[in-house]
Amino acid sequence: MKIVNIQEAKTQLSRLIENVSQGETILIGRYGKPVAKLSAYAPLTEPRRLGGLEGKIQISASFDEVDPRIEALFR
Repeated sequence: MKIVNIQEAKTQLSRLIENVSQGETILIGRYGKPVAKLSAYAPLTEPRRLGGLEGKIQISASFDEVDPRIEALFR
């Protein structure tokens, strides 16, 4: 893994992206300490399934009720 400073990343972004597209991972650092990682985009292998939490979450029957004291503050 290669570490480059922010200034170099700004001026050499096209070259860095080319390196990343070839499989390299690049760390971007500030004052010698890594702060960000530049890596190739990896799309999800399978689409997200809707309803994955069905039956696992419950909403209280009083969810929409408003405390009269709070409601009075907005009138």
